[in-house]
Amino acid sequence: MTTPKKLVLIGNGMAGVRAIEHLLKLAPEAYEITIFGAEPHPNYNRIMLSSVLAGGADMKEIIINDWDWYKDNHIQLHTGHKVTRIDTQRKKIITDKGLETDYDAVVVATGSNPFMLPIPGADKEGVIAFRDIRDCEMMLDASRKYRKAAVIGGGLLGLEAARGLLHLGMDVSVIHIHKYLMERQLDEPASRMLQRELEAQGMKFLLHKHSASITGRRRVKELQFTDGSSVDADLVVMAVGIRPNIALAKASGIEINRGIVVDDYMRTNIPDVYALGECAEHRGIAYGLVAPLYEQGAVLAKHLAGVETSGYAGSVTSTKLKVSGVDVFSAGRFAETPGTRALRIQDDLAGTYKKIVIEDGKLVGAV
Repeated sequence: MTTPKKLVLIGNGMAGVRAIEHLLKLAPEAYEITIFGAEPHPNYNRIMLSSVLAGGADMKEIIINDWDWYKDNHIQLHTGHKVTRIDTQRKKIITDKGLETDYDAVVVATGSNPFMLPIPGADKEGVIAFRDIRDCEMMLDASRKYRKAAVIGGGLLGLEAARGLLHLGMDVSVIHIHKYLMERQLDEPASRMLQRELEAQGMKFLLHKHSASITGRRRVKELQFTDGSSVDADLVVMAVGIRPNIALAKASGIEINRGIVVDDYMRTNIPDVYALGECAEHRGIAYGLVAPLYEQGAVLAKHLAGVETSGYAGSVTSTKLKVSGVDVFSAGRFAETPGTRALRIQDDLAGTYKKIVIEDGKLVGAV
């Protein structure tokens, strides 16, 4: 009987744990698995945080794998541990609490960090990101004591945060740098239609605004813009994007670009060190949506299990936004460029907009 190899997963998030689930199905006896998570929780669905805010789910319902799942699968889970270094020479993992663990293979799935605008006052009380359970709890808490919220970022995440705060009874203004919302997923007519719909629900919008500073004594009181105007706010949520969390890879001498550079089998430049999820960069792209990350995980699991598989070749991404009664979907290249033709159906009375973009007789995008 062969002794199982030691596999360590750094990051207890959706992408990494999904890969482990696959691996357990394919080769349940092959590895002795250890998982490190910086948060104090078991694996949960980050995408559902907006539903928790909007009252559609509670914290317990968003747990994907509870504490028992780790026990039942003989997985050693260390929560509240931040891995500070991978000693790739001695094949050891070192955490901030001084724990050392040996590995035969290690998967880095450290996800991403929210980008916080480096403006004066960004360190004040009441200025947060929208990324994890703790941020969610801070929003719920703020809604019990305060009235005015400002969400910086009119993209997918910003609108979901704004919708949740509206549900919690706050007066919400969304601040966006572009002249229309969700410009990465929608064209202007579709975006304007979405805006009208959200304004009818009580959301306010300040478009084409650049945030300059956050004022207030200890807690935020006001958000000021470069054009001299301002908006009152007791809570400021920054939802302006994410950046791959590459600090650990950098400290461990693993090749990085914008993300941790991986090949089609999610291998880094160091033997037996893999990366996947939002921290990984594959063929120049770091994906921030869940479907590509699950596809990466399926390839990695097969590779680790020794099952024949073709590599990960990248993903065509699609985005869904479900903001109370407004269904938004977008995929591929939806902007019209020279050489493309579009079919659009717009009905302002019914509030529907549909568009497909064709290039060389093939569908390349849809909204």
